[in-house]
Amino acid sequence: MRSLLSVLVFLFIAVVQAVSSSGDRLLVILEDDAEKAGYSKFLGDLESRGFEITYETPKSESLSLFHLGERSYDHVLLLPTKSKGLGPNLTPNILLDFINANGNILLTLSSSTPAPTSIVSLLLELDIHLPPDRQGLVVDHFNYDTSSASETHDVLLLPSPGPLRPGLKDFFSPVSEDGNLLAFPHGMGQTLGQGALLSPILRAPATAYSYNPKEQSEVVDDLFAAGQQLSLVSTMQARNSARFTVVGSAEMLSDQWFDAKVKKLGEKSAVKTLNRAFAKQVSGWTFKEIGVLRVNWVEHHLNEEGMSNASNPKIYRIKNDVKYSISLSEYSWDKYIPFEVPESDALQLEFSMLSPFHRLQLTPQISSSDSTYSVAFTLPDQHGIFNFKVNYKRPFFSNIEEKHTVSVRHFAHDEWPRSFVISGAWPWMAGIGATVTGWLAFCAIWLYSAPSAAKKNQ
Repeated sequence: MRSLLSVLVFLFIAVVQAVSSSGDRLLVILEDDAEKAGYSKFLGDLESRGFEITYETPKSESLSLFHLGERSYDHVLLLPTKSKGLGPNLTPNILLDFINANGNILLTLSSSTPAPTSIVSLLLELDIHLPPDRQGLVVDHFNYDTSSASETHDVLLLPSPGPLRPGLKDFFSPVSEDGNLLAFPHGMGQTLGQGALLSPILRAPATAYSYNPKEQSEVVDDLFAAGQQLSLVSTMQARNSARFTVVGSAEMLSDQWFDAKVKKLGEKSAVKTLNRAFAKQVSGWTFKEIGVLRVNWVEHHLNEEGMSNASNPKIYRIKNDVKYSISLSEYSWDKYIPFEVPESDALQLEFSMLSPFHRLQLTPQISSSDSTYSVAFTLPDQHGIFNFKVNYKRPFFSNIEEKHTVSVRHFAHDEWPRSFVISGAWPWMAGIGATVTGWLAFCAIWLYSAPSAAKKNQ
């Protein structure tokens, strides 16, 4: 009965969270309701994937990201606004609290609209830097759309970023069979700090640079950044696996550029943009539709014949042979699938006290419905409190940190091997036997030897 209830609860959760692994409540912040028409395809794609969208303006009095200490929304989409600030309900502290509460944020920028001061402060907290005066334009005189930006060169044409590392072939790499390109129109670039939580998705070409469009001089002397220093689409995944993405061009997500035909310098024919597929993957990652890892179960037990194989015991003995297994799944758009660690990577187990005594690579066993990683090893000759720990933290995957504490005791008095089992003890045992045998022989001879009778005097 209990197993049946568990299955029903699991199915209910799967149905409720069919769109995203963390919920489907999406808040869209925009300056005016009329702006929805310009992003109808992008917003329509989100609705078709099951998101419940709520539209609010930055200065709305009813706007609140929290209610009674809990998140009112699971995700937030911030479109460009002309306001210098986002009001008292979207301060940097509130947005940070939203991230700390495992909320996800997709932020879009535009070179034609200065970024609000609260957004600049929030990005500084995350070690993401915008151009001075909160305004900058990325241009490239070699990779631009000749049909729409023949003079300004501010519509960059970029190839698909491709897999950001081995094993992420399905992340941010739309299929391009006809040489399709990404259009990055009128965008603002960012520079990233050295934080380990930051990862760029789309970098600027080597010939691109960012400058202040208010400067009317023909020669740009003070550049904000150039080339690979500029990140056009950036991500930050917090330690609690909350996700934050910055898209430097909001127009990149607009209807105009979803179906636009673009022509690169030197090319004869125009091609269709990849913006729609790229927007789906970026928003899907931000809103936890892809790249979310789940631990299904963890099991450790003795790996010795003739011993009890009870799962997850609380105590072991030194030098026991044990086996550890962990099952992982990955959420992919609407369901969980077996998670395969990339070949260039490794999933490791640490058996540690204060520091690891063992650091072992887990061996995968992948099936159509499950992926199990396991390893067998011998416990160290040290008693104490130990941890089975799996700590897997990689860019673009949610964090896994599983720790199970067990006690390791020393040998009991009746568990030590007998002396006759140890060949090195045989000479000593022989000496003891000879000594005992000689003593017994002496006692027997002494006891059974009668004293000589004394002669009587004549």
